[in-house]
Amino acid sequence: MSERKILVLFGSQTGTAEDVAERIAREAKRRHFNCRTEALDDYNVANLITEPLVIFVCSTTGQGDPPDNMKNFWKFIFRKNLPQNSLCLVEYSVLGLGDSSYPKFNFVAKKLHKRLLQLGASPVLPVALGDDQHDLGPDAVIDPWMRDFWGKVLSVYPLPGGLEIISDDFVLPPKYSIQFLDEKISPDDDLGNALQRDRDNRTESPSELCPFLAPVLSNKRVTAGDHFQDVRLMEFDITGSGIEFSPGDVVMIQPKNPPHSVQQFCSLLRLDPERKLVVEPRDAGCPLPAHLPGVVTVQQLVESYLDICCVPRRSFFQLLSLFSPDELEREKLKEFSSAGGQEELYSYCNRPRRTTLEVLIDFPCTTSRLPANYLLELIPRIRPRAFSIASSMKAHPNIIQILVAVVQYKTRLHEPRHGLCSTWLASLCPHDTERVPMWVKKGSMTFPCDTDSPIVMVGPGTGVAPFRSAIQERFSNEKTGNCLLFGCRGKSKDFYFEKEWEDLVTHGYLTLFTAFSRDQEDKVYVQHRVKENAALLWELVDKKQGFFYIAGNSKSMPSEVTDALKSAFQSEGAISASDAERYLSLMEKSRRFQSETWS
Repeated sequence: MSERKILVLFGSQTGTAEDVAERIAREAKRRHFNCRTEALDDYNVANLITEPLVIFVCSTTGQGDPPDNMKNFWKFIFRKNLPQNSLCLVEYSVLGLGDSSYPKFNFVAKKLHKRLLQLGASPVLPVALGDDQHDLGPDAVIDPWMRDFWGKVLSVYPLPGGLEIISDDFVLPPKYSIQFLDEKISPDDDLGNALQRDRDNRTESPSELCPFLAPVLSNKRVTAGDHFQDVRLMEFDITGSGIEFSPGDVVMIQPKNPPHSVQQFCSLLRLDPERKLVVEPRDAGCPLPAHLPGVVTVQQLVESYLDICCVPRRSFFQLLSLFSPDELEREKLKEFSSAGGQEELYSYCNRPRRTTLEVLIDFPCTTSRLPANYLLELIPRIRPRAFSIASSMKAHPNIIQILVAVVQYKTRLHEPRHGLCSTWLASLCPHDTERVPMWVKKGSMTFPCDTDSPIVMVGPGTGVAPFRSAIQERFSNEKTGNCLLFGCRGKSKDFYFEKEWEDLVTHGYLTLFTAFSRDQEDKVYVQHRVKENAALLWELVDKKQGFFYIAGNSKSMPSEVTDALKSAFQSEGAISASDAERYLSLMEKSRRFQSETWS
């Protein structure tokens, strides 16, 4: 019989793939498989030929690009010199996690599946494509995929004699143990200061594992006081950080939970915030999470690591049910974690955006009995947030500027919903002692090396941020040929950088078209301006071989702007609809058409 061993490799920008990989690993353990999970770039890909069964869980970013922790693997697996039968001994399955509102929905999963076939690997199942847009999220695909996958796998790797699948009602051992230390934190033993000293002594560029702690220089509201949306232009001092960036790059910011939530969580679980603890792996083959210091206080663990303000996943309810001493609470938790209870879970949790902390409050008997050892299994870590950089290093040396839309909205719950990172950032005061952990990553958008090439930028709302960086950079080089189409609700409400754009227009460095959707009876959007200025855009894109960019909300704007652009190609280039489609496809392949959208 073949060795009952499963390798789960994940690639994810947000951590969703990692969560799914851990869920698969738990199910593997219940079936008595030897299972390990790794990020794709942490795995020695040369060993892939020896793996009998591999599951790839991967997301797609930007223009159909692999996530950061998958890029090295991606380059290797597509090397042209790899033998066509090099993976002939490997069985595999690919589970994609994507968003169907993006044009290249699950592109990485589809392409990886085809490449593995080319290299001789044998698929257990067809590629599965999870979709965030579904009412039930990616679980709508993951659940049936898991059922089919285990059915097929157990037919090839049957359970060892005398063993049965471990019941879902049995609590598997935790991956980590939490050991509380006797002493509490003292003023002279501030771990935050120790971490800062450790960062100060390092020489490498800031990264997720070693971010730069940046002071806030300014925090200015740039929407009218009576406007429904609070948007901030924030400025950070990066002097001495070693950070460098180009237009199109993004700054990653690591947020923290608000003090009142931390206090409430500690109270619910009867944890002393000042108590020190150490987290240790229970298995020598399972390393400690790289983002978690070895010794922390309860306060620091909850504040900076556990995402108690996120909407919990289905697996949260399943694990929580195992600790419930109360029959009614246990039944409800089991219902939420069952396949048949997903509609009710969506209504209770996803639709109103109920947080993990609020769920714990709703199940007080269960929460009070929750073992500390399972906190890291139950609650995911706080993921960093990405913001397009809205400034240029040439225009503003040693400074990073971002546009922050402060997320706040009402649901049927009494308390308004707040964005964790945006609310925290908006609360910070210039020159305060609190610092913002940050580092910079390459963005999915790149601007032409030949600065004589014209660029057309469609950036409604906060989508204008990366284009401000590009325009500032090109203005510093005294380059013209910059065309911006900006849209917002009202000229007097949310026209970001109005004076700045007007000055550039006056000096001949910028052509500006605006669409203020609520300033007249008929709504006007950026796609209307694309159609109205078809002749100019065709001149810039076709005759002068310019670049075309779209950035902003992914709901309908990107597709409507793209349709308007194809319509301009048809009318001004006197070509058919199919030729316009091919023309746009060629632009995309040569990176002269790029889009960066978010939901």
